[in-house]
Amino acid sequence: MSKLMSPRAAAATLVVLSGLTGSAVVSTAATATADSESRTSASGRVKNVIYLVGDGMGRTHVTAARQRYHGADGRLVMETLPSTGQVATYAVNESSGQPGAADFSPNYVTDSASSATAWASGVKTYNAALGVDAKGKTVPTLMELAKDKGYRTGNVSTAEVTDATPAGQMSHALARGCQGPSYSAASCQNAEVTGSAVPTSDVRVTPIADQIARNGTADVILGGGLARFDAADEAALRGQGYTVLGSPASQTVATKDDLAAARSGKVFGLFNKGNLTIEKYKRENPTSVQAKEPALPNMTARAISLLSSKARGAKGFYLQVEGALIDKRSHANDAAQALEETKAFDDAVKVALDFAKRDRNTMVIVTADHECAGFNIIEKGTYTNAEALTPPANVDSGNSANNSTPGRPTAGAKDPARSSGPVNGAGSADPKNFAPATFRTPDDPAGVRDGTEDASLWLSYLSGNHTGADVPIFSYGAGSKGLEGSIDNTDLFDVVGRALRVTG
Repeated sequence: MSKLMSPRAAAATLVVLSGLTGSAVVSTAATATADSESRTSASGRVKNVIYLVGDGMGRTHVTAARQRYHGADGRLVMETLPSTGQVATYAVNESSGQPGAADFSPNYVTDSASSATAWASGVKTYNAALGVDAKGKTVPTLMELAKDKGYRTGNVSTAEVTDATPAGQMSHALARGCQGPSYSAASCQNAEVTGSAVPTSDVRVTPIADQIARNGTADVILGGGLARFDAADEAALRGQGYTVLGSPASQTVATKDDLAAARSGKVFGLFNKGNLTIEKYKRENPTSVQAKEPALPNMTARAISLLSSKARGAKGFYLQVEGALIDKRSHANDAAQALEETKAFDDAVKVALDFAKRDRNTMVIVTADHECAGFNIIEKGTYTNAEALTPPANVDSGNSANNSTPGRPTAGAKDPARSSGPVNGAGSADPKNFAPATFRTPDDPAGVRDGTEDASLWLSYLSGNHTGADVPIFSYGAGSKGLEGSIDNTDLFDVVGRALRVTG
């Protein structure tokens, strides 16, 4: 269903990344080197695709993380990739046709499930749906197609692996909440969206965890969500030849040491009963149980190692990596932790990019599923309209194109019930606190601290939910020029599918 058909997309290895974790200051010479390496790899054949998704990561998340950790003249690793563009992310309403059809009905703000279905299967669907179109018909995913064609496959996330983004490659569900282990038929329909099931659907009520444990779509599965799986799931996995780290049967979580010791080509490792722990907590509590969880860059490196070590007998590999906690902390309006998770995601980008440069047959794409919460960089010393007792005055009332008058007079003062001045991430715990979060940057004088009025980076959120803003995309390797400019999220299905030669 996509608009983009890249004739060069079948030429080299494709790595797709969405989100940020690590960053680096890059010189002009380094950028020139990246361009040269990208041109060199373009002459090869795509064997591998690494697709990293920064969940909820908008353009401002990228900019703010760069300024926070590297200053105005620095760069994140993802920003060094030679091809850039932006991706439209809209979904459709239930029972809608695809774009161009007479019954097409858009929904301008997507969720992670419909967005994951768009790039994994090339179709628009309704929010909460996974691996089905808007009328409930099952559609194949890229990971399923790659597996069927002899590729090794992997799925890595800092969320539960049954959550929308990883599940979008490994399952088909009318409602993303149908994760397991306990469920009802009603909860596994799309009642959470409209109150009624899609009448024409061919999807049976099977929890996502049960599907993942039995369909063998991904050879390497790393992330959270152990509580979604049980003894029967563990038996099913072991029966297919997986090395199971920890134990779903006993609800024993795996550790980063278990992951480092894994040697089997097929590995299933879940390191938390729910989502993985934020990096900030692990850094501040190094002796905690949570500190035994691997970080996203570690999981990415290990997944690449496991998949590439067995690639001699396969065509190559397709790996999806998600930095999920960028979105989850943005929903909480927690700028401090959202930025740290973005940095961790960028570190995973570096792992993938370094591999692609050595391999010379890998394409790297970094993008997001949607933007979350209307993240903004505001002027130092200012505050948001949400903090104002009354809306701002219309200073352009003399313009005939903008002559509306505010419904209330302007007081020009902060609302004491909703603003306590500059705060750091912890202030988001107070639902009344709409004040900016402030952060020092490398450009600030020594002695400036986070949370003070002297810090140069001032950040705010518009809401606690997703927005319909386009998201950035960065790519490296053969076919990456086809991802420049404005594209739709369904175009990624065509680009990756053609690169791996699993679609027409």
